[in-house]
Amino acid sequence: MNLISLNLIFFSPTRTTKKIVEAVATGINSESTRILDLTYPDVSVKMSRECQSDLAVIGAPVYAGRLPGTMTSRFNFVKGGGTPAVIVVVYGNRAYEDALLELHELSVQAGFIPIAAAAFVAEHSFASGEFPVAVGRPDKDDLKKARAFGETVREKTLAVGKPEDIASPKPPGHFPYKEQRVFAGITPSVDTNLCTKCMACVPVCPTAAISDDDPQVTATDLCIRCCACIKSCPTEARIMNHPKIRQIAEFLSKNCIDRKEPEIFI
Repeated sequence: MNLISLNLIFFSPTRTTKKIVEAVATGINSESTRILDLTYPDVSVKMSRECQSDLAVIGAPVYAGRLPGTMTSRFNFVKGGGTPAVIVVVYGNRAYEDALLELHELSVQAGFIPIAAAAFVAEHSFASGEFPVAVGRPDKDDLKKARAFGETVREKTLAVGKPEDIASPKPPGHFPYKEQRVFAGITPSVDTNLCTKCMACVPVCPTAAISDDDPQVTATDLCIRCCACIKSCPTEARIMNHPKIRQIAEFLSKNCIDRKEPEIFI
């Protein structure tokens, strides 16, 4: 197999999945790379995206053990055309449960041929100074392992004649997938005393839930609680202080403190 062209396809509101996918790509070291970022609402998802190349790296965050619905709906417009793919999920140091299996099946349905899979850890979206969960991850060690994973993919890919010669990975998970957790009506709160209306939160929202006219207003029916707006706020005016979310964050900070390492399937 050749490794001249590489497609990076990902959904990454807080940009941690993007970091892992790019590190894997560095290890693969193709001659040319194209990026399809499914994160933002201005992506032309109404048009089919042909993503044929020598190899693709497909990345997604894990939300409560599943893939985010916004990502899966946008990915439905992506066409693999028989492209071999490396699939990667990124989770907040608790568990990725059915997400990697779900991404595997989603990729197959889109016409990709999965040849490797991995689960990496990143700072949990609900993490805060009060409730730290995998803060600062992916760190240097995580990125080093992501690059090493990419290097292994490169070696195995170049050693075979065609994608079918590589056994498909068998990621863990269960089907039917676990029921998706719904937190309808919960959005980040805004401290109006701290908010300067700098608008930094508006462009990072993957669903355009934050008003262009007033960034202190968030549409509850559009918010997916990815916390990208919180992570991007320079004055820490945006916080997730809903009792239910705080309860989850506190549980995670107490019970998910042991460092988990990447899991590789190749």
